Amino acid sequence: MARLVFGMNQSLDGYVDHMSFGPRPALFRHFIKEAEGQAGSLYGRHVYELMRYWDDDQPDWDADRHAFAAAWRRQPKWVVSRSLESVGPNATLIKDDLERAIRRLKAGRDGEIEVAGPTLARSLTELGLIDEYRIYLHPVVLGSGTPYFAGPQPPLRLMSHDRIDEDVIRLSYVPA
Repeated sequence: MARLVFGMNQSLDGYVDHMSFGPRPALFRHFIKEAEGQAGSLYGRHVYELMRYWDDDQPDWDADRHAFAAAWRRQPKWVVSRSLESVGPNATLIKDDLERAIRRLKAGRDGEIEVAGPTLARSLTELGLIDEYRIYLHPVVLGSGTPYFAGPQPPLRLMSHDRIDEDVIRLSYVPA
């Protein structure tokens, strides 16, 4: 059975914003390894549309960006959206009955499926479907924005913590 893992970069004050801070080289290489080992990714419409950037090579990419793009393209993607009519390569659209679709997805796969985006994670948290929360804590204070926990704040238990690069700590929690 697959495990749903919601992991994102987060500021010290609890916000996610890929435009305000991003991964430095060591953390980006960590994300490449994560993407290479995942059983797939689960997206809401907004984050999926942002991630479509990786569908086409860019002339200024370095080797790490090419490696991430290759891993992202290879893995299956599921996109939860009522407004999209179609999705790109290696992606499946989920329009109705989120709980049933995700339970079926988890039952039919092994490994980790990444959950991308706080809005989708909110819905999956409400349904009790997220198996692990990974916070990549950056030494940045944003003061406002989209919170990592965009909805219910589930009781959690710390499973592990490790330093990923000189400034980022990964905190892994499971529902308590």
